[in-house]
This record gives sequence, structure tokens and C-alpha cells, in this order.
Amino acid sequence: MSSNAFFSDLLASISERGRTLLRRGGAPDAKQDASELIELCEALLSGRGEASGIAIAREVLDRYRQLDEAGRLAFFETLARGYGPDRERLSQAIEAWRAQPSDEDASDLHFASEPRRQELIRRLNRAPGGTSELVALRADLLGLMNGHRDLAALDRDVVHLLSSWFNRGFLVLRRIDWQTPANILEQIIRYEAVHEIRDWDDLRRRIDPVDRRCYAFFHPALVDEPLIFVEVALTETIPAAIAPLLAEDRALVPTERARTAVFYSISNTQKGLGGISFGSFLIKQVVEELRRELPKLENFVTLSPVPGFVAWLKQASDVPVSDEERALLENLDKSGWFEDAELAPKMRAVLEPLAAHYFLKARTAKGRMIDSVARFHLGNGARLERIDWLGDLSPKGLRESAGIMVNYLYRLEDIEKNHEAYANHGEVIASSAVKKLLKGEGRRLLDMRLS
Repeated sequence: MSSNAFFSDLLASISERGRTLLRRGGAPDAKQDASELIELCEALLSGRGEASGIAIAREVLDRYRQLDEAGRLAFFETLARGYGPDRERLSQAIEAWRAQPSDEDASDLHFASEPRRQELIRRLNRAPGGTSELVALRADLLGLMNGHRDLAALDRDVVHLLSSWFNRGFLVLRRIDWQTPANILEQIIRYEAVHEIRDWDDLRRRIDPVDRRCYAFFHPALVDEPLIFVEVALTETIPAAIAPLLAEDRALVPTERARTAVFYSISNTQKGLGGISFGSFLIKQVVEELRRELPKLENFVTLSPVPGFVAWLKQASDVPVSDEERALLENLDKSGWFEDAELAPKMRAVLEPLAAHYFLKARTAKGRMIDSVARFHLGNGARLERIDWLGDLSPKGLRESAGIMVNYLYRLEDIEKNHEAYANHGEVIASSAVKKLLKGEGRRLLDMRLS
């Protein structure tokens, strides 16, 4: 970390010296508009010296932060429209390739087709703290893209570069424990996206006991900012509910008795890195870490939510239910329905097969699985192992998943095969228990559900 700090200080020093070379009069105006920011971008691309280039990059990023939402949208639209490839240069490269194709001409064509905005983004990245600010800029871009399809090309270019700068080779896996610096622990609390961490005591129960682990990926340019983290519970068997794992008074599992590692929460912390996947690498590396530490572990599973299930039940036109079943499902809006000894079994008889259908049959208009969590784990080579009835009775779990959770099983010898089946053919690898729920869907009798 000391070498990173030295390099950052050096860049900052160069930047400050470069600012004096710019000799720009006056302080930046808080109302600086996008057109003046574009002038700075042109100056940055004009190819000045190293010190002035770093200074201009820092100036661009500083002034970008002062823009309001309308100014940022105008800035992005200008980059999307006016900073594509040099058309004259590209046309010449195309003609040269057509006249006499060669490796050299192909290389010229490749570089001529690159949008100018990619070089602009590279130069902005030279500024002290530039990488972090470009990630934040991309988060702004994502927030403004709805209804502005013309920004898609700009987003592709930003993602292209961020994917290179944040590839697996640059990421460092670190274990998070109670000795981790407080500023990092605060981010674990803030960005936990699956099961809210209420306070510091709650956090300690998740990372400090002998049967708990937490790991995160870090990047050298964002030293104290975890990119993604996973919380792990060590258990004797595969769990079917989240509450016992998070209970304050739960009995600790000695590591020598642990046979299962449960990934019960995976959270991204950087919105600007959305679409750049680290999760598969994280899970696989954590599995390797745990196997080295605890060779007796036999099962690596998740305990995952089903965040799109209730929305599908209520809104989709292809939910396979009868009128009687549809009326029964209206009880999902009834407080405490799962505690009703007469109602709960009827709901289970309808909801479990529908959950199996949701995973194995239901698809979006583009043919994709509806559930983002399922796409993530199945795309990483996991198997849909079990549907857990009333696995999450939190308000969020009931509202989004009708209380249902699922286990995805990571069997190391099957990961590649499962991944290929899903990626190439859209095949969902599922256990026989899940498949039986689906097969039994048509044989369920109305008197079993409603009597």
C-alpha cells in the first residue's frame, strides 16, 4: 500500500505543478456549463506535455462534479454525438484495407475505428484519483440513460475501458474481520444489499465468530473501497432459512464440525461498475481459500433470495394458475398469512410448484431467466439444488419472494459443465427435487389445495 500512496502523491504533485503551467485565471465557476467543459476536453486531447495533461484531466473532473444533472446530461450527449471515430481517417483506413488487405492495414483500421472519447477517458484516468471518479461518472451515466438511448455508445466505451482496468488480474482478495479498518467496515454495513446490517454489533456477529467469514475484492486504484464482498456461514448441513443463521442467540458451530460453507449474501458496492462481473471470480477464489483452511468442507452452497418472484406472480400473463389458485394467491397481501395453520399449507401447495416453474420455464420476452440472482449463479456453473419454503420471513423477503429462498450448489467438478449448458443452451441444471415439484404441477388436485 505504501508504494500506491507514493505514486498517488507523485501524481498529485505533478498535477499541481501542471496547474501552474496552465495559467488559467480565476477559480472555477460553480455554474460552469457543459460547453466550457468540452473546451477543456479538447485541450486534453490536443497532446500537451505530461504535467499539463494531468492538470487538465484533474480540472475536467473537478468541473464535471460542479455540473448539475442537466449539465451532465448535455456533457454526456456531446461525448456520444461528437467524440466518435475520426470519419476521414476511418474512411482512408477502410479503403487501404479493401485495396490490399494486410496485417498492418488491419491494425490501422482497428485504431482508426476507435472513438475519440475512449482516448479522452484514458487521459482522464491519469489524474490523481481519476479511476475512482470515472467509476462515479459511470454511475451518473447509468442514472441518466433511461429514455436517452443515444448514450448507449458512450456507455459501451466506458465499460470497455473499465473492464480492462478492473479485470481479475488487478483484483486482490482480502478477508474482512473485526481487525479490518473501521472505514472499510462502515462500507460493509452501508452496502449490504441482501440482509440489512443494523449496527456494529450486528456486523460483528457476521464477521467475528469462528463460524463466520467475509471476503472482499479490492483494486489498487481504490485501496480502501471494496468492490464486492461475500458473507459466509460455516454450518453442519445445508440451511433452509436465513433467520437461524443471523439469530443473535444462535449456537456457534466449531470449525471441526463444519461441513458446509454457505454464501448467504453477495453485495456490490460500486454502482458505476454495474455489468462488470466480479462475482464468479470471487466465489471461486473464496471456495479455494476455504478448502485450504478447512479441508473437511464438503458442500459449497448459497442461501439466496428470489427477488422477482412475487412481481412475476402478480404481473406476468403466463403464470400457470387456475382462477381458484389466483384467488388464493391474493392472500400474499394479507399480513401473517404464513402463520395461518389452515391457509399456509394451501399456499405452499400452489407456490412451491410455481417457484419451480419460475426457474425452469418462465422467461422474459428476450428468452432470459427472469430472476437476476438465478442468472448470476447458474451462469457461474451452480446447480439449482433446493427451493426453501418460508426461508425468509423478513418484510422484504415476504414482499419480493413470498418468503421463498433457494440453495444453489457449487460442485467444483461440475461447474464448467453446468456453465456451458446454461451459457450455450439456456439449460437450467436443477436437482431432481426441484424437477419433481414442476412435474407434480399438473397432478395437484384442487381438493388438496383448497379443502
